[in-house]
Amino acid sequence: MRILNNRSHLSEPAPVRWLLIAIAFLFLGLFLVIPLVAVFVEALKKGFELYRAAITEPYAVAAIKLTLLTAAVSVFFNMLFGIAAAWSITKFNFRGKSVLITLIDLPFAVSPVISGMVFVLLFGMQGYLGPWLSAHNIRVIFATQGVILATIFVTFPFVARELIPLMKTQGKEAEEAALVFGASGWQTFFRITLPNIKWGLLYSLIQCNARAMGEFGAVSVVSGHIRGQTNTLPLHVEILYNEYNFTAAFAVASLLTLLAVITLILKKALSLKTGRKEILV
Repeated sequence: MRILNNRSHLSEPAPVRWLLIAIAFLFLGLFLVIPLVAVFVEALKKGFELYRAAITEPYAVAAIKLTLLTAAVSVFFNMLFGIAAAWSITKFNFRGKSVLITLIDLPFAVSPVISGMVFVLLFGMQGYLGPWLSAHNIRVIFATQGVILATIFVTFPFVARELIPLMKTQGKEAEEAALVFGASGWQTFFRITLPNIKWGLLYSLIQCNARAMGEFGAVSVVSGHIRGQTNTLPLHVEILYNEYNFTAAFAVASLLTLLAVITLILKKALSLKTGRKEILV
């Protein structure tokens, strides 16, 4: 009881606490809940038939397929890179480790538009590799390959940044013990390391997938906005909106919103599963 009384002296007065809580809820209501609800209201304002037509017309279907393909490929390669980078950084001592850690954060610091321009500089017709790629009939810019490359670049820190602190915390005693008892490197990874990081890995993949599906800046630069070929869902929404086709734009935008809500639910479920205190508190 005495401890509780001491804690009450350390906490803010009740009016201040309620005021801060009210400000937080008011802010989220104004800038998150109301806009999200407005997306669905505008999408369904002219009836469900128009909504269904907007999300099933060929260009929208092509954008959905490309978005899912881009996200799937990006998540796969980011998973491989993230595990390899986290394993190297936490298990080995080597020169340049701090440089590697810094470079992993680079996509967070660089504008996605600049990232897209870098790929144009490398793979465009006037770029460093453009003439060679053209001579071998390989197209990257204004093609699906460019969209995927740009998305991978923007999203590659997510898995590594989640796994590095997790694997540092777990240490390497379990892996060393397995190796001492004769386990191979792959056996150690699949039987010791992977089970220990599986929830953190899944959490990071969900984040990476959400970012990949919603990426706009880098993809916009390298895609060329070719309808039915290189437009992802965010780009398709932009085109519809610029054409004043607001109902269709909000209908397609509602799909992205639904994906965001599903991602939030999955993250929360994983937070409860793994006991992530920074989210649960």
